[in-house]
Amino acid sequence: MNYDFLKPVLLAIIIFTGSIAQAQRKTPVADKPNVIYILADDMGAGMLSYYGQRFFSTPNIDRLARDGVVFENAYSSAYCAPSRATFLTGYSDCHPGKYVLTGGGIYTKTATGQLSDAAAQEKVNAAIGKEPEVLFLPQVFKKAGYVTGEVGKLDWGFTTTDRQLKNHGWDYYYGYYDHIQCHGFYPMFLHENGRRITIPGNTHPDAAKTGEWGSDRLQEQERWNMNGKQVYSQDLFLQKMLAFIRENKNRPFFLYHPTQLPHGPVAIPAIHPELAFNDSLTAIEKAYASMVKRLDEDVAVIMEELQRLGIAEKTMIVFSSDNGHELYYAYKGRVEKPYRNMQTGNLYNDVTDKFYSGIGGDVFNANHGMAGLKRSNWNGGVKVPLFVYWPSRFQKGMITDRLVTNYDFISTIADLLQVPLKEKKDGISYLPVLQKRSAGSNEEHKAIAFASFMGPALVTNDGWKLRYYAPQNCFQLYHLVNDPREEKELSMQYPEKLRRLQQELLSKCDGDLKNGWFSDEKNIVPVQ
Repeated sequence: MNYDFLKPVLLAIIIFTGSIAQAQRKTPVADKPNVIYILADDMGAGMLSYYGQRFFSTPNIDRLARDGVVFENAYSSAYCAPSRATFLTGYSDCHPGKYVLTGGGIYTKTATGQLSDAAAQEKVNAAIGKEPEVLFLPQVFKKAGYVTGEVGKLDWGFTTTDRQLKNHGWDYYYGYYDHIQCHGFYPMFLHENGRRITIPGNTHPDAAKTGEWGSDRLQEQERWNMNGKQVYSQDLFLQKMLAFIRENKNRPFFLYHPTQLPHGPVAIPAIHPELAFNDSLTAIEKAYASMVKRLDEDVAVIMEELQRLGIAEKTMIVFSSDNGHELYYAYKGRVEKPYRNMQTGNLYNDVTDKFYSGIGGDVFNANHGMAGLKRSNWNGGVKVPLFVYWPSRFQKGMITDRLVTNYDFISTIADLLQVPLKEKKDGISYLPVLQKRSAGSNEEHKAIAFASFMGPALVTNDGWKLRYYAPQNCFQLYHLVNDPREEKELSMQYPEKLRRLQQELLSKCDGDLKNGWFSDEKNIVPVQ
């Protein structure tokens, strides 16, 4: 029998079936959520009432955790600029050549009239040079049809320009080009899509940066002297974020908010009422906690606006911090800089002794009981809160101990939106965790590495940690499962484990442990 008459029918069926399969592989419109990523600055998990903060509450950030997915084993970098760069590029900070960090401060010269804005950007562009050919996070969103916006402490720093921001894929941005300027909260100007925007009423070229001590009367007076400090930067950021959300409510958007809060020096227009009459806190501690409260309340405003616009159920919110905690509320006899053991008066040597809240005077226990602070390779410097909130799609109240890093987010979003990554990233998608797929089919990190001012460190998915203290060429081994405070050094008991992890760390540093030993002089290109 001749079946030639069936060939066109069979061909049509094949084409139709293939098109259905291809359509099914694409992310449905309903699964293309709006994405808002809020990145706190230098905030340890212990500052959140979700993790036991007892002096004040953070109910709105807590809600993201309570009704979202909580990653209890999330790491970032030990320092602000490389943390932001790894987040936006998807590469570990132990790999050289994936991004360029530039020195800060040049835009202060534009504030004093020593340099034009155009000349400053030209100098920063010259320092950046030609950026490595990598796919940046906002570009992933754009490939999926999103509009992208960034509001706050722009990109990774310490200085940036309109050219760089557009190169990274931002459709809209508003904030600080200069992260040194971010040390003040009352800027004379900010930048919006290439335009310098003057802020009337703010007259301090350094954005009204103050000192960090809370027991110095002159600094206290300076902190609360509001002359030339009329507009608080976070007020502007909130306005611009709400405007961006409203303008793009009918199409998918990615809004990234790298806030200054609660980076110091401490600055807030007023003490929050929840803290005003707490006699167990110093004035500067109340002010610092009020900065955390302000961020928490802004989260509520954003969530209320999403609800009002009818887009709350199709919006995913992520909350994290750029690195571990830093202390900005020093007070003579209570907590001091440089950090010292307040019981003995000695500085820490970071080998046989290290910072803990109890002996360091941190009444907030902001690093959540861990050792170390920002810049260190102790867990207090690199372990961060990470909450992913999309209760209409992801399981509410889910807690996972999966090992993840900040540079996993780009791979996770590429997975969710089914955008091919043109190069192999260091990050691994944690979307299967969010969607509760079967564990057997999920790729995950066997180990991650991160850089610090002390040297690189390695953490494995079964809870081992190797830290390298470069100044003394010293390796230390800990088992975090049984020792989350990193108190029991185990290298003598497990020499074979030590040797294997040393090789793993060396490999992740591209054969040179110095690649994980960060310093401003070595890793930051000066802007001439």
